[in-house]
Amino acid sequence: MIVAFSVTPIGIGEDVGAAVAEAVRVVRASGLPNETDAMFTVLEGEWDEVMSVVQQASDAVLALAPRVSISLKADIRPGVTNAITAKVASIEAHLATDTAQR
Repeated sequence: MIVAFSVTPIGIGEDVGAAVAEAVRVVRASGLPNETDAMFTVLEGEWDEVMSVVQQASDAVLALAPRVSISLKADIRPGVTNAITAKVASIEAHLATDTAQR
């Protein structure tokens, strides 16, 4: 499964970068395939391991903030692996084909 999630600390002011960095640190230490951009962290693995990492990331932020908001979107496809890169590669291939045909 792939999960795109964000953990937002609430109650610590506008500069939340240090708290969010702690969540990302947990994700990266998990060893699961992951990517982080300006809005979300994408994580790939089995249900239990992915949800455990989301919980640990939330707990890391809760250690620094009195409240946390989580946004989460999941793509559950049993038996599929490497979807983080495969999905993007598919789009890029379509874009290259479309460009070549123009």
